[in-house]
Amino acid sequence: MAAAVVFQSERLYARHLCQSDLNNIKEQLQDPEVMYAYEGAFSDLMVRSWLSKQLERYEQDGCGLCALLMKEGDVFIGQCGVTLQEFEGRLVHEVGYLLSKRFWHSGFATEAACAARDYAFEVLQAPFVCSQVRDNNLPSQQVALRAGFRQVGTLVKHYRGFTMPHIVYGMTRAEYQALKDQA
Repeated sequence: MAAAVVFQSERLYARHLCQSDLNNIKEQLQDPEVMYAYEGAFSDLMVRSWLSKQLERYEQDGCGLCALLMKEGDVFIGQCGVTLQEFEGRLVHEVGYLLSKRFWHSGFATEAACAARDYAFEVLQAPFVCSQVRDNNLPSQQVALRAGFRQVGTLVKHYRGFTMPHIVYGMTRAEYQALKDQA
């Protein structure tokens, strides 16, 4: 764990992305199965733009998607973090997660989403945290539910020339506190 840890869980840790992560990011963003909710794989230029956007978010917003690594072996398995997204006319903290296909079905997405949720409430002091999931992305919807979010609305994003309906799962600080009190 050379770089500063942003948040961590039992098996995983997140750190800021850097230029040396480019090939790992390509593995994800250029895999059509991983990127089906984005309407297909990204070109090299789109991957570089994605990475640049995350680096900008760290500077401008104080948060963004992070490199997600297994503690055992420092293996890059995906991206997870907190970004600022629009919902109901305001910017809110949103937990996002995207894993390389070879790490699917290991519980990593839920574990990472819960750690990012905790980071949003406890470190970033978010009053409301959500996860905006494409309506056709059933596995990610299940991750949001397992992380304790409840469906709070819908929205439509326009990306790459496509209209993309999303379900918004969220929780307030009070709901988060109740969830922590239960645990």
